Amino acid sequence: MEWSILEQYGPALLRGFGVTVLCWILGTIFGMALGLMIALIQRYGPRWLGWIIQAYIEVIRGTPFLVQLFVLYYGGPLIGLRLDALPAGLLGLTIYGSPYFAEIFRSGFRAVPHGQIEAARAIGMAEPTIVRRVLLPLGLVSSLPALVNFSIILTKETVILSIITVPELMYQVSRMSTETFRYLEANLVLALFFWALVETISRVGRRLETRITKHLIERT
Repeated sequence: MEWSILEQYGPALLRGFGVTVLCWILGTIFGMALGLMIALIQRYGPRWLGWIIQAYIEVIRGTPFLVQLFVLYYGGPLIGLRLDALPAGLLGLTIYGSPYFAEIFRSGFRAVPHGQIEAARAIGMAEPTIVRRVLLPLGLVSSLPALVNFSIILTKETVILSIITVPELMYQVSRMSTETFRYLEANLVLALFFWALVETISRVGRRLETRITKHLIERT
């Protein structure tokens, strides 16, 4: 074990970790927003649009992320979509994550007691207000553990972005191991960085779940 090489590659590894965190944060936010939109359209949109969205969900969930990324990055120019590596990676994460987030939100909405929605309608709430005041808060509580869990999965999918030369952590670790032939140290550093990130996400998710649940209890 030669940890001295970390002094040489430490700054590059930290930069790569920063890019990984950036890709994960933006990919999760955009994927979650698109997934929420898909779930709401499935619930309130016309049936024909629901069929199209369901086909989109099945295609994305049924194909590997690597294949989707290759089609987006290398096949995009054929239809006029030319993206640099980082924007292509962020768009790829968004597209890949959105169907999973949509299904999580859909199951969360189904867990909301129908009586709550009927009561809101009975007192004259408009449908957008019901979504904002009833469906989203209660559905979020049910969905939060699954949302956090898939967000953790999405952190590990960021390593695939190195294939299209996004300078994230896996890209820097591969460069380090190729130049020094110290594969054990390089991959151990990779594992430690991801363990720290996943542990942080898990703790934040648990605190957020407790806080949201407490807030809803106080409201009721």
